[in-house]
Amino acid sequence: MSTRISRDQFGRIIEYLRISVTDRCNFRCVYCMPVHGLEWLPKGDILSYEEIAETVRQLAPMGLKRLRITGGEPTIRPELDRLIGMLRGVGAVEDIALSTNGVKLPQMAASLAAAGLDRVNVSADSLRPDRISEIARRNLGFEPLRALDAALAAGLRPVKFNVVVMRGINDDEIGDFARLTLDREVHVRFIELMPVGEMAGLTWDHVVPSPEVLDRAATAIGALSRADGPRKGNGPAEYYAAPDAAGTIGVITPMSHSYCGSCNRVRLTADGRLRTCLYGTHEVNLRDALRAGQPLAPLFDAALAGKPREHHLLRSDAGGLKALSQVGG
Repeated sequence: MSTRISRDQFGRIIEYLRISVTDRCNFRCVYCMPVHGLEWLPKGDILSYEEIAETVRQLAPMGLKRLRITGGEPTIRPELDRLIGMLRGVGAVEDIALSTNGVKLPQMAASLAAAGLDRVNVSADSLRPDRISEIARRNLGFEPLRALDAALAAGLRPVKFNVVVMRGINDDEIGDFARLTLDREVHVRFIELMPVGEMAGLTWDHVVPSPEVLDRAATAIGALSRADGPRKGNGPAEYYAAPDAAGTIGVITPMSHSYCGSCNRVRLTADGRLRTCLYGTHEVNLRDALRAGQPLAPLFDAALAGKPREHHLLRSDAGGLKALSQVGG
């Protein structure tokens, strides 16, 4: 399949599509969504797997070659391995990743890998069972290290742990997560808290800047040096490692250092809207055109022409989001 290179209005190459398959989640993480009050999308509005696959078939020749499956929590949608297999069959797609809270990964990792999934990111905001339940506001018995072992056993590499750091809540575990990288093949990525929507009392005071995170990680495991990070990856993390460590430490800095200048992504919401910025309001409705049998390429071009230069989160403008789960993060 021949492909072109697609650029937005600022010349950034767009090659990465994040696909939300559901707006629902089995967690209610304090930084992501409220316990109550979100209205779920009607079932008829949500794209079917066949519609998602057709969207990718039409957009892949436009230069979209890297995919990430997100939610809500994508593993709660039935037969997710079937979608992975359909996407794997699109010739131009080079990489398929999954973002998950990891609860179902021990049971699903092998089948997802067999269907064609390449790698996985696990949201792991604590290593302590009681604290996991407090942050997630659900007690589902999640064990991050079981999820890690299952992913590695299935050949899903690299495995990344995404840790949203919150001052006074889980920042005392920075050293514990850093120590995992010494002898485990895991890439721990510390993410600065992004105050969005109704966040259970979280404020800017809970943000821990990434330079502080790195200092505290180095205190735990020794001097850190810049590292290449995992071979596969679409994200904006900067990576570091201790000498001879099996894994790496990454930091993602939406608050202290914007990475908008190198943004290479767009997002497909569960109801078929192409969103060009996580914290922007610009969207293009692909679902209605898809269901009417109209080509998606002109809409994709129009979307890139309106992609903003940067988000406005530092101005407390989150693009109308009430919860990160609405767009898959």
